[in-house]
Amino acid sequence: MRPKIFMLDQFLLERIIQEAYEVLSRVGVLMENPEATQLLLDGGCVLHNRRVCIPQALVEKALYTVPSTLILYDREGLPALDLSEDRIHFNPGSSALRILDWPSQQERRPRTEDLVRLARLTDRLPHLAAQSTGLVAGDVPQEMVDRYRLYLALLHSAKPVITGTFTLQGFKVMHDLLATVRGGQKELRLKPLAIFDCCPSPPLKWSKVTSQALIDCSRAGIPVELVSMPLTAATAPATLAGSLVQHTAETLSGIVLSQLAAAGAPVIYGGSPVAMDPRTGTTPMGAIETMMIECGYVQIGKYFNLPTHAYMSLTDAKVLDAQSGLEAAMGAVLAGLAGVNVVSGPGMMDFENCLSLEKLIIDHEICGMIHRLVRGIEPRGGRLAADLYGDLEAGDLFFTSQHTLNFLRREIAVPGPVIDRDPYEVRRRKADYSIGERSHQRLQELLSAPGPQPLAEPAARELHRIMTADAERYGLRSLPMLSEG
Repeated sequence: MRPKIFMLDQFLLERIIQEAYEVLSRVGVLMENPEATQLLLDGGCVLHNRRVCIPQALVEKALYTVPSTLILYDREGLPALDLSEDRIHFNPGSSALRILDWPSQQERRPRTEDLVRLARLTDRLPHLAAQSTGLVAGDVPQEMVDRYRLYLALLHSAKPVITGTFTLQGFKVMHDLLATVRGGQKELRLKPLAIFDCCPSPPLKWSKVTSQALIDCSRAGIPVELVSMPLTAATAPATLAGSLVQHTAETLSGIVLSQLAAAGAPVIYGGSPVAMDPRTGTTPMGAIETMMIECGYVQIGKYFNLPTHAYMSLTDAKVLDAQSGLEAAMGAVLAGLAGVNVVSGPGMMDFENCLSLEKLIIDHEICGMIHRLVRGIEPRGGRLAADLYGDLEAGDLFFTSQHTLNFLRREIAVPGPVIDRDPYEVRRRKADYSIGERSHQRLQELLSAPGPQPLAEPAARELHRIMTADAERYGLRSLPMLSEG
């Protein structure tokens, strides 16, 4: 039996959905993009006081055409993420504006070399199924940072990537980069290499940039994660159930737009809601109420039979301390039990503003534990306790029995060296590292180890050409030197 958690009973779940339908039909969404507005109107929506009202029948029609399953492929064209049922896949968080510098223990702006290290590290962590454009480079013009981070990710990791664009101009360049690696636009459509985040603006609004990205991705066959971000008592109702109504309405409006742009376009039911802390006015991703909203909308997404996504397994702490571990682990456990298909967040801290490579390594261990947790307790062999039928008085050893040899590796998930399971006397003889120090040491070992085969030279040259041409539009005559260290 796979262990599971449910946040909503059936009555409340259906009540939330029905009220979301009502909000869409009576209140509607504010659409800043004329093309998106026209698509909705042509599809049967009504314009009322500058807001587009979406009838329930159109939402249900869109839900009918959205694929219920989705597979992402790695650079070599092999299946990497199966987004069906309750299968879970972890990837680092996205778009952090700062990185935790280990020597100084201070946050700073990321540089090109940091993005390279993130991609190379993620590629070496087996419990992370995908990479993400998790850092925003500070050493290139800000107008091109969305495609620059994708460029570096594609160069330095073979895993599929979770990404997104910040500008109207970004999608075409990013699409060209992805098609180059995959070997053509048709091949990219058949074997998706990336997922794009598209975020409505709370409450009930779509900006010109995000709605255009949603339309462009849908027409190109690139999977989209709809990331609704209600903030309780600030940009959404104060109650968890009220925020879920808004989240559902915003996400359903995105599904309608995607299907009107291209029926059958792949969509992931995602989000990044926050239960605001009324004392500080901050946006705590590690708050239990935030995680409850996430598990609630994931349950709704599964009710619609759609792949799901959530930002979980992250922390609001500023250093690698007990708070960092407890918030990341609690989020990962709940994500696993809720069956979230795409879990973004490992490595992230400080309200999604900062990423730590050391934390990513620690969180990778948590991800491994969650993968073991959701496998549950399974019957092994003919007799469950075969070794109890031996000659116990003769001192038969459980550890060397055939039953143990057959099943031990499948039963016990052995963690990496950052997890301390040494006896006290053994640990005392070693350097007295904290988990952060052990993780930093492990980081150096992993980055010095051999990585995947580099991207084929013709594709790498074409990526460089595309990126250099884009950089020249913003006055950058050459790209920053790529550091492997």
